[in-house]
Amino acid sequence: MCGAPVQSQSLPAGVDVEKETVITGRVLDADGQPVGGAFVRLLDGTGEFTAEVVASATGDFRFFAAPGDWKVRALSSAGNGDSTVSPSAAGVHNVDVTVAK
Repeated sequence: MCGAPVQSQSLPAGVDVEKETVITGRVLDADGQPVGGAFVRLLDGTGEFTAEVVASATGDFRFFAAPGDWKVRALSSAGNGDSTVSPSAAGVHNVDVTVAK
């Protein structure tokens, strides 16, 4: 059993998006429908595993990271997929991941 925290859309109280870099998005299937329960991994610019969360029932996920190059990988029974995001500063940075078999 994975100990990754389940995600929600709203940011926790006290998060200062002027100072923190937040990577957020949704896991979607090929038809654009949300994929809940997917394992979503954050990989750094060299492909090294950094963190993992479980997408919410509506496919939402969130990571707190540093500016830089990141790959977001989703693994689910509906398929797998990758997306990249390169935040250059603090704030909320959205990236959706489409999965396919």
